[in-house]
Amino acid sequence: MPQQVYHSPVYHSQSIQAWEQRWFARQNSSYGLMQQVAWSIAQRLVPVFQQQNIQNIAVCCGQGNNAGDGYLTAKYLKQYGFDVEIYAAELGASKDLHTACQEAVDAEICICAGFIFQKKYDAYIDALFGIGLNRELGADWQQIIQGINVQTGLKIAIDIPSGLHANSGQPLPCAIKADYTYTALGLKAGLFTGQGKEFAGQVEVISLIPADAELQPIAQLSPRSISLPQREAFGHKGSYGHVLVVGGHADMGGAVMMAAESAFAAGAGKVTIVCHEKHHTAILARAPNIMLRDINALTKAEIQQLLEHVDAVSFGMGLGRDSWSEQQYFKWFPKINAADHLQVVLDADALWFLAEHPEALKSDTYATPHPGEAAKLLACSVKEVESDRIAAIHQLQEKYAGQWVLKGSGSLILQDQLWICTAGNAGMGTGGMGDVLAGMTASLKAQFAGKIQLHEIVSLHALAGDWLAEQGMRGLQAHHMNAAIYHVVNQGSHK
Repeated sequence: MPQQVYHSPVYHSQSIQAWEQRWFARQNSSYGLMQQVAWSIAQRLVPVFQQQNIQNIAVCCGQGNNAGDGYLTAKYLKQYGFDVEIYAAELGASKDLHTACQEAVDAEICICAGFIFQKKYDAYIDALFGIGLNRELGADWQQIIQGINVQTGLKIAIDIPSGLHANSGQPLPCAIKADYTYTALGLKAGLFTGQGKEFAGQVEVISLIPADAELQPIAQLSPRSISLPQREAFGHKGSYGHVLVVGGHADMGGAVMMAAESAFAAGAGKVTIVCHEKHHTAILARAPNIMLRDINALTKAEIQQLLEHVDAVSFGMGLGRDSWSEQQYFKWFPKINAADHLQVVLDADALWFLAEHPEALKSDTYATPHPGEAAKLLACSVKEVESDRIAAIHQLQEKYAGQWVLKGSGSLILQDQLWICTAGNAGMGTGGMGDVLAGMTASLKAQFAGKIQLHEIVSLHALAGDWLAEQGMRGLQAHHMNAAIYHVVNQGSHK
């Protein structure tokens, strides 16, 4: 993915459309902008096609202005010497579209009605639908999109893969699976979150007109280059934070273990696990540097004393959801949430009980639900969460305060503003990855507090997963992450 998209503003499709209209209202040409978009895309495609020995190209045009971009891109690619043919739907009413189509005709490009390909092409350019699509596609359009997807050639989307919702990243219900997406004017959220990464491929923005004062992003892409401060020579274990991991029902010991080990891998000076004593032997066998307390043996006074001597708490992993778990939640959560000095991570079963007993979180609390947990917290369905992930994470913060991570492909992070994590891979879809993130978050917050932002931690976790996936995604496991975390937190430590 081109470097320039990182740490870049991301916009809602309606904001992009309103920005265009303000540009046109100042007497700028809508057709001129269409020409600029197509010309810029053609210029970017030429080296891609030359490098991959692509000569025969099919451009698929729909009925709106996105199709106009396609007709003109076809014209410019023919001028560069490529063999180009257009497959097209019946033209819509747009004057610019008709003008663009006529230019393709004047360039003597063959235009075939419909989308039954006459031969195999090296590349297929998708100009069927633009960012205005917000309805489920009918059966005919679904069949057309699926017909393009099964072709073996390179797939290029103009603005957004047709069938993909520009803001949610959800297919409607199918979308072009592009290798490259050249998105006009500004980045759209749907290219990076939800299922968007599956369909967008490599994304590049075609930036052509100056942003005006009214254009406001809805998010930023989280940077992938994150440097942590170099350690001072006189530091000791007390200098780097004490992390407390609380959970570990009698039937679930692995989650606290993975959280604690990832806390150490991320650089914490000390880590203590409070869990059911039956897991202690296994924990010490794996990591003898972890300190242990029996969750059933601690009095309320001892809990309070323990909290006063740690810097961060990761609470909820493997806690369970039975009556014992509920009793433990109410022993710990009120004290954790009232401790101003603590950095707090809430995950897994702590979120389940928070949903059952809603309460405002303090500002230094970092809640990390997956879509199922988010649905529970918002009393809605997973489908509703995934249909508008951006709205869902804002609703979580409005209801509970604190800071939030909505995990999944293109994880969303809401602090004082919204961030989208572009790192990570499908190999990370395995049990325990959330526990690792929770431990890592507590560790880095214990060490740096406000000097490291939540979105940076999420990106470091995702980059660790990407480092592991260089050897293959299939079979990647959460307990493999420790070496990868150690690797990414030691890259460029020179601030």
